[in-house]
Amino acid sequence: MWRKLVQSTPASCANYTRELQLLHFWLFLGIYLAALLGNGLIITTIACDHRLHTPMYFFLLNLSVLDLGCISTTVPKSMANSLWDTRAISYLGCAAQVFLFAFLVIAEYSLLTIMAYDRYVAICQPLHYGTLLGSRACVHMAAAAWGTAFLNSLLHTINTFSLPLCKGNAVDQFFCEIPPLLKLSCSHAYLSEIGLLVVSFSFHFGCFIFIVVSYVQIFRAVLRIPSVQGRHKAFSTCIPHLAVVSLFVSTGMFSYLKPPSISSPSLDLVVTVLYSVVPPAVNPLIYSMRNKELKNALKNLILEVVFQQQ
Repeated sequence: MWRKLVQSTPASCANYTRELQLLHFWLFLGIYLAALLGNGLIITTIACDHRLHTPMYFFLLNLSVLDLGCISTTVPKSMANSLWDTRAISYLGCAAQVFLFAFLVIAEYSLLTIMAYDRYVAICQPLHYGTLLGSRACVHMAAAAWGTAFLNSLLHTINTFSLPLCKGNAVDQFFCEIPPLLKLSCSHAYLSEIGLLVVSFSFHFGCFIFIVVSYVQIFRAVLRIPSVQGRHKAFSTCIPHLAVVSLFVSTGMFSYLKPPSISSPSLDLVVTVLYSVVPPAVNPLIYSMRNKELKNALKNLILEVVFQQQ
């Protein structure tokens, strides 16, 4: 078994120069700092403002924690490799990346499904909102999302790293992920992991159908609201979540389901950056742009901090 693996980089090519390495470092550093700032502000604002202690913001806080974990799993190591002019990662480090990334992505997708249910109940069954989404129910649903993701990612990681790597040790990606690792395994040995991936895909497809059906019902209910102001308020709580789901699902599906005929190392790297790095940095912006409650709470928190220092 290989003790070290070699990762690709977002700008990998035959004439990979030091300038491109530094460009990669500064680009990823900017995205990473934006993700830290945006998600950190959302977590702090929701935690400190008791008016935001509602199911919708509880799930948003969980989403921000997952986004921070997801981008912290992949980007710092890639930046360090570019800065120190290396592409090596230890075998255990690669396994940790596979486990953490799978865990966080699966938990985030499950949480986005729960957030669709939250919007459905809030708009289509508002009289039952307090019953169906009480504090205990919210905690149980969030725990189910995290627990399911943990077990799923553990199975994937154990199964993937039990396979013999007989096709070299160069991972065609800037972080360790299951599909590039399967390409390194013996052709007769990875069928069990493919079966597990099919089961996971079926689960994710079921979540996707649930989200679509929920929003069909939501839009039908919103269009029946007589006042324009009421429709606008209902849409304003749904559009950020729908935008995040669309970005997450579209980039992920394109990365995993694109036909081999259009696949290339450069395209694979770009698409992977789009679904693994961009959403954690963009999600806070999407949620804060159309959310007056969150913006007002953040403004009040900043003013409170500033006045306390004076």
